[in-house]
Amino acid sequence: MGFIKHALIGIAIYKAVEYLTKKDEFGVSRFEDIKEDLQERVPEWVEKAKTIKEDIQAGKVPDLT
Repeated sequence: MGFIKHALIGIAIYKAVEYLTKKDEFGVSRFEDIKEDLQERVPEWVEKAKTIKEDIQAGKVPDLT
């Protein structure tokens, strides 16, 4: 059972990587689009995480919205 489960997980990971790195008709992979989107959004998430951490350390209930 464990072998089959690990084999299915491996196949799923392989197909996900294959999907993300597949190039479209313009020669751009989906991974590039996702990477650019993450580069824009991650700084916002880091700042939000810092404020939540500070609220928790101060004993306040963090605003998660």
